[in-house]
Amino acid sequence: MKLIRRLHLFLGVFFTPLLVFFVATGWYQTINPERLKTAGDAETLLQKFRVVHTDQVYPGDREFSRPSSPKLFQGLIVAMSAAVLISTALGVFLAFKTVRGTGWVLFWLLAGLAVPVVLLWAGRRG
Repeated sequence: MKLIRRLHLFLGVFFTPLLVFFVATGWYQTINPERLKTAGDAETLLQKFRVVHTDQVYPGDREFSRPSSPKLFQGLIVAMSAAVLISTALGVFLAFKTVRGTGWVLFWLLAGLAVPVVLLWAGRRG
């Protein structure tokens, strides 16, 4: 159990900055839907962060003549995604193991599944 807690802790702490970056830039894209035609069109810092989020490169002045390769950053994103899935599963496991009376844990887990589905369904048109 101690190993599971430490793994959950270290995965969470290591990937938190990157996860917060993707949550923040995803939020920005949701409320500001303007799209750039190319990565080289990014002028402001927020636009450049948006390019990092969508294209996995930091746009520079030479983006038109010599485009950046996203491979290294994509590898980190794949590792982060796997770690977040593992850490989330460990967190749910720990919640069920450490809380007396797991009814509330199960309730919130099911609510976390149901609320997005209901909101997507309610937002459908025709």
